[in-house]
Amino acid sequence: MTDQDLARIAAALERLAPAPMPAPDFTATDAFVWHTAPDRLEPVPQVSRVAIDLLVGVDRSRDTLLENTRHFARGFSANNALLWGARGMGKSSLVKAVHARVVAEGHPLKIVELSREDLPSVQRLLAHLRAAKEHRFLLFCDDLSFSHDDQHYKSLKAVLDGGIEGRPENVLFYATSNRRHLMPRDMIENERSSAINPSEAVEEKVSLSDRFGLWLGFHPCSQDDYLDMIRGYCAAHGISVPEDRLRAEAVEWQATRGSRSGRVAWQFFCDLAAREGVRISAA
Repeated sequence: MTDQDLARIAAALERLAPAPMPAPDFTATDAFVWHTAPDRLEPVPQVSRVAIDLLVGVDRSRDTLLENTRHFARGFSANNALLWGARGMGKSSLVKAVHARVVAEGHPLKIVELSREDLPSVQRLLAHLRAAKEHRFLLFCDDLSFSHDDQHYKSLKAVLDGGIEGRPENVLFYATSNRRHLMPRDMIENERSSAINPSEAVEEKVSLSDRFGLWLGFHPCSQDDYLDMIRGYCAAHGISVPEDRLRAEAVEWQATRGSRSGRVAWQFFCDLAAREGVRISAA
């Protein structure tokens, strides 16, 4: 093989190899989304979120997460957090609202959203965040859960435990999930019943949630909380509706949906605002 052949092969390999990710400009904004193929951190100029004061019925979780985030933003130790529980009760909204409140208080803190499907690339992401030592990052994964044959959970350990390098001191991880142990209960029972050693069959996956220092539970809201959410939205957007009409329509709306949650409250309010001729931005 000639030198020319080797040069052509080397050039072809360089074309096939992805170009290294340019150094992100973390001063451009406070929010980013991690993408792969190719690796990049896309800045988000405007985050879709609601004000923390509009999140009703989650006072204890709100105060706990806010204080934990403040500690981290100030350079102190803090715990990774798992927000788990009922659908539509504001888990992801709380993470984004807490970040906004901490930034508004003058603490420099970046939020980076990582999708569950991109967990295998998390080591590469952590390398970029670790290198930006002058910044502190809240790494956020929404709707995290794992199926029976899902191996993505092994990548998550790199965030929670960090391996031999340890988790970067400037990175904190928050995740939301409908499942307390990040895997379906029927899958846990099936593995226990069919495994040779039932106690070890699901230990690796179940213990993953134990690696979160904070567990914050979200439970279905009461009707009073549901109505308070809607009243809060109305007050924030300057919509005035007679109380008896508001209550009757809101209760009918949740009855047709067969559920009651913060998401259902927002969906009713969007419909109400349109009928009242008030334009609102989507949350």
